[in-house]
Amino acid sequence: MLPAGLAASAVVSASSANLGPGFDSLGLALSLCDEVVIETTDSGLVVEVEGEGAGQVPLDAEHLVVRAVERGLRALGVGVPGMVVRCRNAIPHGRGLGSSAAAVVGGLAAVNGLVAQTDSLPLSVDRLIQLASEFEGHPDNAAAAVLGGAVVSWIERTGDGPDYRAVPLRLHPDIRLFCAIPEERSLTAETRVLLPAQVSHDDARFNVSRAALLVVALTERPDLLMAATEDLLHQPQRAPAMPASAEYLRLLRRYNVAVTLSGAGPSLIALSTEPELPQEALDYGAANGFTISAMTAGEGVRWSPGVKVGG
Repeated sequence: MLPAGLAASAVVSASSANLGPGFDSLGLALSLCDEVVIETTDSGLVVEVEGEGAGQVPLDAEHLVVRAVERGLRALGVGVPGMVVRCRNAIPHGRGLGSSAAAVVGGLAAVNGLVAQTDSLPLSVDRLIQLASEFEGHPDNAAAAVLGGAVVSWIERTGDGPDYRAVPLRLHPDIRLFCAIPEERSLTAETRVLLPAQVSHDDARFNVSRAALLVVALTERPDLLMAATEDLLHQPQRAPAMPASAEYLRLLRRYNVAVTLSGAGPSLIALSTEPELPQEALDYGAANGFTISAMTAGEGVRWSPGVKVGG
């Protein structure tokens, strides 16, 4: 049992998954972060939320960060008599920017900050990816949040269940990122049911080629981003559920901007070698309820034992 009086914090990045053809496989951390602070106490549970999700998420053991903390503690074979969990959120919820993965990774990483003050060994990077991915059933967002930057992730099937793996990519320095966030929300579970159980060989072959090309475009040839971000497996199927995002995506691509849904949407992520998006496209987005922000690739999760980051 960990003693009362310990404090730890974690800072974790937002993420954009899929990037067009890399369904459930490719991810990219973004420079928009949440912070988790944990203090161990003699008893009880207190959950406080500032920023995104305040007044909307549960403030008890069902809170996703709390569930992740408890999972991390179990994985390390330790417990706490009680705790205060403080969440300072900047990542919008329900917009396809990895807020759930960030909550889980932040909770797990904060556990590392706690046990770093004891004789227990922390969770390894691979273990962080595994445990965080188990919450969502796919590793793209979780791996990006843990590792930072761009990642390729995959699942190996073993007798003990799925084994979630990921490796980082070196994002080409000329690539600039722009995120278009609408006011509307969506849930991954609701948009995933729009996807067919089977696809044609032609569509599968198309996406395999584009996903392979996207790795090249992200790392060596950003001039190939337009072709590399084409997709047939999930974006057309999700379009009817988010018509404003689908129309904005089509408009941006007409301006030769390599843009995709961010995760399950409705946010969009644009990858460009230009310093700005076309002014006409920016004006259209602002007039139709999108907040457009320039971003950089996010860092991997950071945790600090005994220190409240930003507090």
